[in-house]
Amino acid sequence: MSTAPLQRVTMSGVSFGGIIRSEWIKLRSLRSTVWCYAIIVVLTLGVGALIAFAMASGATGGAGITGDAATTMAVQTATFPISMTQLVAAVLGALVITGEYGTGMIRSTLTAVPKRLPALVGKALVFALTTFLVSAVAIAVTGAMTLAMLSGAGIGVEITAGYLLALVGGAGYLALVGLLSFAIGAIIRSSAGGIAASLGLILVVPNVLPLLAFLTKADWIGEAAKYLPSNAGAQMYALAGSGAVDMFTGATVLEPAIGLLVLVGWVVALLALAAVLLKRRDA
Repeated sequence: MSTAPLQRVTMSGVSFGGIIRSEWIKLRSLRSTVWCYAIIVVLTLGVGALIAFAMASGATGGAGITGDAATTMAVQTATFPISMTQLVAAVLGALVITGEYGTGMIRSTLTAVPKRLPALVGKALVFALTTFLVSAVAIAVTGAMTLAMLSGAGIGVEITAGYLLALVGGAGYLALVGLLSFAIGAIIRSSAGGIAASLGLILVVPNVLPLLAFLTKADWIGEAAKYLPSNAGAQMYALAGSGAVDMFTGATVLEPAIGLLVLVGWVVALLALAAVLLKRRDA
């Protein structure tokens, strides 16, 4: 009687709810988590306020700016910090998984969850939801603050469905970029290597390909560049309509829904590879 529960835990591991609770405790216990989320909030609020102040100060005769132009200005103001906070989300995503390999804690995790995949899924789910919620709150507060600043300058911004979807898309983008880096970290199992590979894919490659497209006059390079994770995902918080053209490559940019699907495809593919390697390799 007394040994049956212990045997069930030993053979099948803890429940998925227990995994979620454990991963939440581990995530919020890390100093890197607190610092990274604090940086995301501070950068989002601070940079958003600076951009809004600059736009409001330069909007002489701003009362004439209304409609789509004003909404686009408001979205760009609230989401501009994402170009910086995405790097923080990527670094944290890599550290969440590679930190366990660095300290050896991954062995305890996999001992408690012998099937392994539930541990990977639980860790990814807790990290993604936390990143989304923190980013959504920071972007929402920034949006409200910048709306007030722009309205004070006479720029008439209407809160449309497109505006709200762009803000939610920005938070979703940060969560997915973090998951992308998480998957790369799970594949490489090294903090330095995971961070370098993630930032290279998110930051370096999207800047190199347009340059190659310009130098070689190869249109296909510009077309391929729009399917990179950061380029495709950036459309999640953009208001550009169908047919918009990238000013650097001349390629037609993806629509927000397509950009979301492309980024999700990257994340799913890399997480699937990480899952296969987790099952096959020793801890």
